[in-house]
Amino acid sequence: MSSSLGKRLIGEFIGTFLLVFLAVGAAVFGIGGALGVDKNGPGNGIVGVALAFGLVLLAVAYAIGPVSGAHVNPAVTLAMVVGRKFPLKDAVGYWIVQFLGAIAGAALLKLFVSSFGVTDQTGGLGTNSYDNGSINLAGAFVLEVVLTAAFVAVIMLVTERVAAPGFAGIAIGLALTVVHLVGIPLDGTSVNPARSFGPALFAGGDAMGQVWLFIVAPLVGALVAVIAWKLIKSDDEMPEKLVAGAERE
Repeated sequence: MSSSLGKRLIGEFIGTFLLVFLAVGAAVFGIGGALGVDKNGPGNGIVGVALAFGLVLLAVAYAIGPVSGAHVNPAVTLAMVVGRKFPLKDAVGYWIVQFLGAIAGAALLKLFVSSFGVTDQTGGLGTNSYDNGSINLAGAFVLEVVLTAAFVAVIMLVTERVAAPGFAGIAIGLALTVVHLVGIPLDGTSVNPARSFGPALFAGGDAMGQVWLFIVAPLVGALVAVIAWKLIKSDDEMPEKLVAGAERE
C-alpha cells in the first residue's frame, strides 16, 4: 500500500467515523424533547438532526476532501467508480474503511448509551427501519433510491472540473440536510450503507434484519445518479464554446 493511499484510507475512516458518531449521535443523544436537567428542555428534533448530518459532512468535505475526496459513503464511491472518476482498485479499500469507520462510530454511541448513563432518544441507536407505521418496505426502497440518487447526483455535478470547486462542500452539505428532512420522518434516512450498517450491528434485532434494504437501495440510487449525471453534466468544452459564440456576436 502506498503512503498516499494509506493516508486516504485513514481519512475515509475518520470521516465516516465522525459522520456516524456526531450526526447519528445528534439523534441518539438529543432528538427527543425531554432533555436537560429538568427533562423539559427542547430536543434537536428532525430539523436539528438533519442539520447535524449536513454540517458534519460540510466540515468533513473541507477538512478531509483534499486528502481522500471525502466520500465517507460506499454509495458515493460506487458512483465515482461507475462514472469513471475513481479507480476500482482503490474503491475496495475505501469501502472497507468506510464500514469500519461507521462501526467504530456506532460502537462509541453504544458505549455511551450502555455504560455512560446516556438515554438513547431514538430507542434503536439511530437505526433505519421500514414497516414502522410511517412507510412500508416498497416505499422505503423507492425513497432511499430517490434520495440517494438526488444526493449523489449533486456530488457528481458540483465536483465537475467546470464547476465552482470552492463551493462544492456547501452544496453537498445542504443536499444531505434536505434529504434528511424528507427521510427522517419516514425511515430515518440512510443514503449511506455504512451509516446504516454500523448502528444496526450494535442494535441487532429488527434493525439488523432490515439493514439489507438500507445497503442495497442506496447502491441502486448511486447507479441512478450516474445515469442522471451523464445526461445533464456539463460539456468540458462548453465554457469555451460560449465565449467563442459571444465574441462572434
